[in-house]
Amino acid sequence: MGFSGRGLAVAVLFVINCAVLLARTLPETDVPPRFALYWLTFGIVAAAALIGVSSSGSGYLFAFFLAGHIGYRLEARPALVLALLCSLLCAGALYFRLGPGYHVLPWTVGLATGIPVLPGIVRRGRQQALRAVLVAAESAERAARAEARTAVLTERSRIARDVHDVLAHSLAGINMQLELADALLDTGDLEKVREANDKAHSLVKESLKQAQWTVHALREDALPLLESLTAMLASSGHHDALTVVGTEREVPAQVGQNLLRIAQEALTNAARHAPGGEVAVELVFAASSTELRIRNRPATRTAPVSAGSGMGLIGMRERVALLGGTITAGPVTEGPDQGGWQVEAVIPYE
Repeated sequence: MGFSGRGLAVAVLFVINCAVLLARTLPETDVPPRFALYWLTFGIVAAAALIGVSSSGSGYLFAFFLAGHIGYRLEARPALVLALLCSLLCAGALYFRLGPGYHVLPWTVGLATGIPVLPGIVRRGRQQALRAVLVAAESAERAARAEARTAVLTERSRIARDVHDVLAHSLAGINMQLELADALLDTGDLEKVREANDKAHSLVKESLKQAQWTVHALREDALPLLESLTAMLASSGHHDALTVVGTEREVPAQVGQNLLRIAQEALTNAARHAPGGEVAVELVFAASSTELRIRNRPATRTAPVSAGSGMGLIGMRERVALLGGTITAGPVTEGPDQGGWQVEAVIPYE
């Protein structure tokens, strides 16, 4: 190296080659592909020129380093083309002996300068595979988080339905007894007032029991469907209202839980909108499904004026939809129960 003539050219080319190699530290995302192609092509020319003017045998090392980086930085096809260009230029520089001292290096060494492109390509492939794995892992993590959020929302909806069912069933019965006691106070019939008050107290106790049922359901404890349904009807004053069709079988905990909540909501609606009307419940164990029918006759007493929230029927449909079943609810238009209301839920077996 020097400050004039060939020494100055060697110094300038040395600086250029160093700058080209230092650029490999830049992140791939910060360098446009086209600019990288031009920059590396310029580097190849500078490396071959350094071989041609330098009297030091170590000048050719820049070409080897550059070829390896080309394989890592560019796609395989352009990388191979540039590596071939590097080999030809470096071999030509040595062959024509553009500088003194090159007689100790055979021109075939120049052809070997493009070989490091192969391990560069291999490294690039491994790096891309690693990135793909990381991207897949991040996508899986995002999907897992989204699934967890969905599960939380689903669980919240289930808890909301259960809380609504318990409160609606319990408070509606207690409210009816209190309204009855209030109406009886005007008649002076203290015996009937006391009876209504006792009934309200029993409903409070039953509400506590139903709250325990809800806690068990939220914990996914299995409740016996037939026994629980019988107890629920008895607590609502509908003794011997249950008919079982088919051979009783154990149903999944989720199916039993949701059928109990549907029955609870139907009984609540019957007590609210058709007070005094008889209720009949039919539990059918069919070959491919479990069916629950709740039918109430028209009211025999005046129903108190109250506006429902509409959440009961929505909750029923949501429960059945989660289990892949169907539900129908509507008035009875014929038969001895004409004028009443029927709810029918069908849950298929998996």
